[in-house]
Order: sequence, then structure tokens, then C-alpha cells
Amino acid sequence: MAKLSRRHLIRTGLAAGAAIAVTRCASNETAQAPNQAPSGTPANPAQSPEVNTNQTKDVTLRFIGTGVSQINEIRDKAQEDLGFKIEVRALSTEENNQIAITQPGQYDIFDGEFFSLPLVIPAGNLQAIDISRLKEFDKIVSIFTQGKFNGARVEQSQGTAPFKVMYLTEQGSKEFATSPTNWATLIPFQYNADTLGYRPDLVGRTIESWGELFNADFKGKTSILDIPQIGIMDAALVVESLGLMTFGDKGNMTREEIDRITNILIEQKQAGQFRAFWKTFDESVNLMTSGEVVLQSMWSPAVTAVKSKGFQCVYAPLKEGYRAWGGGIGLSKNLSGVALDAAYEYINWMLDGWVGAFLGRQGYYSAIPENAKKFMSEAEYAFWYEGKPATEDMIDPFGTKLESEGAVRDGGSFEERMGNVVVWNSTMQENTYLVQKWNEFIAS
Repeated sequence: MAKLSRRHLIRTGLAAGAAIAVTRCASNETAQAPNQAPSGTPANPAQSPEVNTNQTKDVTLRFIGTGVSQINEIRDKAQEDLGFKIEVRALSTEENNQIAITQPGQYDIFDGEFFSLPLVIPAGNLQAIDISRLKEFDKIVSIFTQGKFNGARVEQSQGTAPFKVMYLTEQGSKEFATSPTNWATLIPFQYNADTLGYRPDLVGRTIESWGELFNADFKGKTSILDIPQIGIMDAALVVESLGLMTFGDKGNMTREEIDRITNILIEQKQAGQFRAFWKTFDESVNLMTSGEVVLQSMWSPAVTAVKSKGFQCVYAPLKEGYRAWGGGIGLSKNLSGVALDAAYEYINWMLDGWVGAFLGRQGYYSAIPENAKKFMSEAEYAFWYEGKPATEDMIDPFGTKLESEGAVRDGGSFEERMGNVVVWNSTMQENTYLVQKWNEFIAS
């Protein structure tokens, strides 16, 4: 499996989602010397949490997920620390959801996104997670567990906000609870806020609004991602910022709203506003580094990849706010006995901090930031979470330089970025119709 992989997403009713992260991690001991691999990376391993593996050493857990998190280095570290075997399958989002829904005998752990749960949970193939068996559940970021975040605008965010699908009404239920219960659907471990990326050297000014994607100044040099369920929400942020239309819920549009926004997109396409439509991480990077596109929907690691190639690129903190996504792991209904015990050991290990730090060094956030901090240098945590200038170069787990000393993270601190989320990736009730209309737009 590739070390850095972005899910290959197909335009179908089940395909959606965004996210990536292949990142670096380090211990909290001291800042690294120049050119030295950070602690917690394959070249310089960090000390890991101690666990009792006497009961589970003969277990093999089968994971399904996407390439964004089914990473060999995480698997290897888990096996080393936990003592049992782990098999991973990196799938497209569509395949991942389909297997979760239709082939429960093919996996023990489902690594998916919260937006997928309205599709997955009704199938009845995931068992409720007993949060009383999680050592530090109360430390998980309150966005997930309570739907609260210091009164920030994320508390009113639209779409499939994780809290809306975080809990089940009871142990054997397929119904989402509207308030916390003892039974969880997924346990989060990575998430982020997405926005537009741009080349400041080619744009010539600061981009502050989603509406700039339709600005005639950039005619023929913009791009939007060709994933219906996500591209349509980015487009909704654009048209709403321009006052062209408003939505009851951008994450759950009506047929009339879908018709109106796709007509606007078709008009923009026929006027020559878009240079291209991208589906994969690499496509977005190539469009930006070539200069063919100067402003587009982007994912955080794609921005850092552009920078690593020597080009200026900004992940814009826009006044209208961010679109966010969140990933977590769930348990197959077929898990029981010692294998189920092993699965809970894995969840507790996952929340302890090593994984959070590993996945955090390209800008993705941990379910428990204070635990991730234990495996990061002071400089790293200050840069990625606190929005402070880097006091050393930021290096990923595989030795790639992401940011130079003195750089400041686009968008600022964790609180500033996640607090400013206004919509989450989601599965709409009119998903099939949305895909149909989006395909008409792409083909127009």
C-alpha cells in the first residue's frame, strides 16, 4: 500500500467523502535536530503506550478503510504495541461503504466517515460501541461527543455533523440518538476543515471569500472537485456567498435547490470559468503546480505537496467558514469474546496519542489533542494546533519537509479553524438525484 494515498472516489450514490492524511509524529521530549527524522517516525521510533496483550496475542483483526488511514506504519506500530495481528484493506470510499453494508463477514473493524453512517447503520452490520470500555472517552473533542465547541459557529453547522450520528438510542438499535447515550456508532480519530487553495504568486492578492471561485478575473483558471456530494457543497458556499441563492441546509438540499445550483454551475462552465474538474489528490496538485489552475477546491495535504515542490500555495481561511469531515472506527456485529476485547484494546491504543500525532503532522486533528501532544515536539504542537510560527522545519514521517521554520499555519489555531466550520460532508436524502444532476453538469 502506498504511504500517501487519497481515496479514489467514484460518482455513485455511495461515493463521497473527503479526507486524507498521511502525517508525521514525534515524542514530546525535545525538538529535533536539523535533518534528523522526528521521533515516532519509522526512522526514529517513539516510545508507545504500554498495553496488556496476554489475552489477545492470537487474535487477527481485519480492517477495511481507505488509503487515507489504512497506513502500513500505523498497522505495524499497533501490532508491535498490542501483540496481535492486524490485516488492512485500503479501498475506495464506495467499496468501503458497500462492504460495510453488504459483506459483514469480510471485516472486523470498519474505518469510515461519519457522513457514511446514514447509509451504513441501517444495514445493522455494526455493533454499538460501549463507551464505558473506553478509558478516555470523556477527553474526546466535544464537537463529536456533545455537539458543542465553546459557543463557536460550528455548533450550528449544517450537513452530517458527527454529533448527529454519534450515538445510538440503545445497544441493539439502528436509530441515531439526539442526545448522548452509552452506545456510540464510530469513535473518531481524524478530521479536518477544508477550504480553497490558491497560488498567491499568480492570483496577486489575498483570497478571502468562496465567491472568488466564480470571479471572472480567474476565468479558465479555477477548478472544483468532481465528487458530487462534496463538490456541490463547495459550490453552495460559493453561490451563497455571492447572494445567488440560499439553502435550508447545504448538506441536505431539496430537489429544487439541486436544480437551481446545477443550472448555475452549468452556466459557469459554459462561460469558460473552469479549467478542469479533479477527482484525485494528484490531479489537484498537478493542476496547481503547472499553473493551469490558480484557485480551486483543495485538500490540506495537496497544499503542502504543492509547497514541497517549491511553489507558493495558500489554504485560504475564508470569511464564510470551512467545510469539514470526520473519520472514525466502528465494530462489526460479528466481533465477540477475545476478538472483541482486542478491538477495544485497539480503540484505547488509538486514542492514546501515537496515532493522533502521526496523522497530525500534515494538519489533521486528533480526537484527543492533549494525548497527541504527548508524542509531538513542543514546536510541532505549537505549529499544528496553536497556530504559532514554526520554530523548526516541519517534517512528515517519511522525511519530507512540509513547512519551513518561521511558517504559520493557514487559518491559525485548532480553535480558529474547527470553530469556523459551517457545513460537514454529508449524505443527502436526495443523493441519487444529486448524482444525476451533477453528472449532467460535468457532461454539459
